[in-house]
Amino acid sequence: MGSNTWPSSPLDAAQRAFDLLTCLPAPLGHDARGVEGLPQRMLPLDELRDLLLKPEATTVVRDRVWSDLVTRARRDGPEWVVATVGMALPGLRKQAGLLASGWKGDSEDLDAELIVGFLERLRTVDLVERRICGRLIDAGVRCARKVRDRYADTHMVHVDSDGPRTPKLPWDHPDWVLARAVAAGVLDPDEANLIAATRLGHETLAQAAEALGMDTTLAGKWRRLGELRLRGAIAAGDLEYVPLRVRRPWRRRRVLGGPAGGRVGFLLGGQDRKVGRLGTQQGPLVGKTSVRGRVGVGAPGIVAAPAV
Repeated sequence: MGSNTWPSSPLDAAQRAFDLLTCLPAPLGHDARGVEGLPQRMLPLDELRDLLLKPEATTVVRDRVWSDLVTRARRDGPEWVVATVGMALPGLRKQAGLLASGWKGDSEDLDAELIVGFLERLRTVDLVERRICGRLIDAGVRCARKVRDRYADTHMVHVDSDGPRTPKLPWDHPDWVLARAVAAGVLDPDEANLIAATRLGHETLAQAAEALGMDTTLAGKWRRLGELRLRGAIAAGDLEYVPLRVRRPWRRRRVLGGPAGGRVGFLLGGQDRKVGRLGTQQGPLVGKTSVRGRVGVGAPGIVAAPAV
């Protein structure tokens, strides 16, 4: 491709724009002074991106940098908006490859929707919650998948059955909503089990707290804060198309009066209880209690586990 030819691919175009922003003699940079774990100097954004991709870069450092980047994009205009897309390109390209699998249309259409969803969420993403970049990319994936779903609906003729069909999302069982919330890092397993046991099951808060080995007041606080985060994630669409695999936990709790991990096994597979094993959720799995029982999921207490 000639140096004067602008790429037709949305992601390639974003990369070209990012390259122009970060080239000499005046590359766009981020002041990393005061950010522990990064060189204490002004860093060109392409160098900063490489540093954040390294395994030793912590979630705290990434979120600190991304909070600054999103703030600049909202405040300082188009060049910083382009910069945020460029900083997220490794993750966007990875998701674009997954989205293109089995897609019969033009992959550039999906790439464009991926960027559109990313930019729409850029205006509203909460900078206090963790995984800022991840949540922006997730929003792009949801936007692209909606296009895929619309395309599939208009090009598919169902002939295998003349009976009723299971409705698509957003219809879903609350057990699966909680399981996806854990996989997305919105809830930790103890919070999810508290909600499942007391809201979906028949346990009182005191009974659920005793099972966790904690004070009832503390259990009530955990449940209340977890429900607030869950409500916000549902409203923002953060739980759509979330695969049931566990992200690296952002906090590790030791259950009071019990061994490390506590009832993590109730949701994600533990050593103290025989549970069903779930791999990645490729699509909505919904149905009555009998269906959930076959895969080892049910309230009170969710017993989904990551793939092994």
